[in-house]
Amino acid sequence: MNIATYTKEFSYNLRLAYPIILGMLGHTIVGIVDNIMVGKLGPTELAAVSLGNSFVFIAMSLGIGFSTAITPLAAQADGSKNIPEGRSAFHHGLYLCTILGMVLFGMIYFSKPLISFMGQPENVVELAKPYLDIVAFSLIPLIIFQGYKQFADGMSETKYAMWATILGNVINVILNYLFIYGIWIFPELGIVGAAIGTIVSRFVMLGYLHYQMKNKLKFQPFFEGFSLKKIKKEINLKIIKLGAPSAMQMFFEVALFTGAIWLSGRLGITNQAANQIALSLASFTFMFAMGLSVAATIRVGNQKGLGDYKKLHTVAFSIFLLAILLETIFAIIFIVFQEQLPALFVDTHNLKDLAANTEVIAIAAQLLLVAAVFQISDGIQVVVLGALRGLQDVKVPMYITFIAYWVVGFPISIYLGMYTSLQAVGIWIGLLAGLTTAALFLYIRFTLLTKKLIAMHPEVVEQR
Repeated sequence: MNIATYTKEFSYNLRLAYPIILGMLGHTIVGIVDNIMVGKLGPTELAAVSLGNSFVFIAMSLGIGFSTAITPLAAQADGSKNIPEGRSAFHHGLYLCTILGMVLFGMIYFSKPLISFMGQPENVVELAKPYLDIVAFSLIPLIIFQGYKQFADGMSETKYAMWATILGNVINVILNYLFIYGIWIFPELGIVGAAIGTIVSRFVMLGYLHYQMKNKLKFQPFFEGFSLKKIKKEINLKIIKLGAPSAMQMFFEVALFTGAIWLSGRLGITNQAANQIALSLASFTFMFAMGLSVAATIRVGNQKGLGDYKKLHTVAFSIFLLAILLETIFAIIFIVFQEQLPALFVDTHNLKDLAANTEVIAIAAQLLLVAAVFQISDGIQVVVLGALRGLQDVKVPMYITFIAYWVVGFPISIYLGMYTSLQAVGIWIGLLAGLTTAALFLYIRFTLLTKKLIAMHPEVVEQR
């Protein structure tokens, strides 16, 4: 096949992916805004929010990772025009996401005493506890929202979740402003006000998405006949078998980057600050690959439903190629602006901290050179994971990601970061090694699977 076979798929891939990308970027930007608004209260409040969110973020990665199991099932049902199969995936997915949201809330609520043993200042811990209670409870509407979102994504309707996310983000910022600082008739609640903004916005997102989907003709058949009596153990187990490995895949990567933050903190303030800056920039560009990953799950799931494995192969490789091109552009930006981008995050006019800030910029600039390379590896591994999820192949990729990140990547980060002069750069070389290993072996896995499927189903199914 020539290159045009793949590039002609680009426009459809981008139309499918851009609402997902915008929604994810919205979350990232609001997270930054949240930190700025809480940061104005003082370093203790910011530390308390960071401590509370570290618990919630791990739980959130498990919940969101699990919910991705719904997307390939919905996409396959949509591809084969099988409404009962799609309805079953929707109802059972929502049922399991509701239970999981409550379980994750319970886990955080009852593990809350652990924060007293994490070596944090006592005043930070006391501030974090009430914040953590509210934000942990917001996991229930968030994971249920993910159930709706992943089903809508699987049906190739990606805009509804985007608008829900944008609406939720706007409400979050407004409520933060009113409740954190006590504006007009609203009480001044500090970081508890930030938690209220989070929980209200997540309930609004859930309500908006439910309303929009229920009133759209395409989704109405899937809302019919929901009953707990119709929830079947075998379908729950099918979703759990898909969802549990997907949750662990996301957990392994989130935990790897959390480990990098911990290692950087042991090297000192400037290394930790530089790591946070480079990580913020890399996370922002990673959202583009994440959007394409969901598009890969949807399109591969559709073609699996149609039984056209040659088209499936073409579609998947068009998304891989698009991800490589996008991440290469970001890599060039990181290389060209390696010193200018970190300078946006520090006050270069503050004479008191000039020496420290100059060191932070210098370290972050070096990290961006490593990030420029691992942008491409990270982009490849996440879109190939999405394509494998579309094939409902999740168990072997789970083992691949564990070995890549925790047998290859993290030990290299520890050795180069802690025991050589590379320090923070060494930690990031470990991340690069883990992501590259994952990208290589996941790609081999996908190639072998698709070759086998094409050999087993050589006939080309006529497209709709």
